[in-house]
Amino acid sequence: MERTSTNSIIIPANIKTIYNAFIDKEALEYWLTPDGMTGKIHSFEFKVGGKYEMSLFYKETEIEGKTSGNEDRYSATFTEIIANKKIVQAINFQSENNEFKEEMIMEVHLEAVDKNSTKVIIIFKNIPIGIDPKDNQDGTEQSLKKLAKYVERN
Repeated sequence: MERTSTNSIIIPANIKTIYNAFIDKEALEYWLTPDGMTGKIHSFEFKVGGKYEMSLFYKETEIEGKTSGNEDRYSATFTEIIANKKIVQAINFQSENNEFKEEMIMEVHLEAVDKNSTKVIIIFKNIPIGIDPKDNQDGTEQSLKKLAKYVERN
């Protein structure tokens, strides 16, 4: 079974504004988290070979996280960066459960629709067996809607 998901959205903002929301730690903490979660980036180095470590916390404490308690913690390594066009990262969840151990790839593609609109496409590949690709797709859709709100306000 192919373990991928793809989401896209057209956001009324120029490509540079959207790109900046992907490379700013505080922006990512706000919009990268799906509904019902909060985010915290512990370290961030945006360059090829650079990494960041992030925790996603379920607001409802009775939901069991992949790492511990209500936390999903992961590290990501930037494997490809083309400014204002493409960002690829390899994501590894910090979990004792083997169902979350596989490295997942996240590809972000930015395409100018016109000078004031950008199409954002996010593709996840090799989604770990413990994550339903449909759930991943739903969470990414929620995050993209938050991204649109974020750039609208900023």
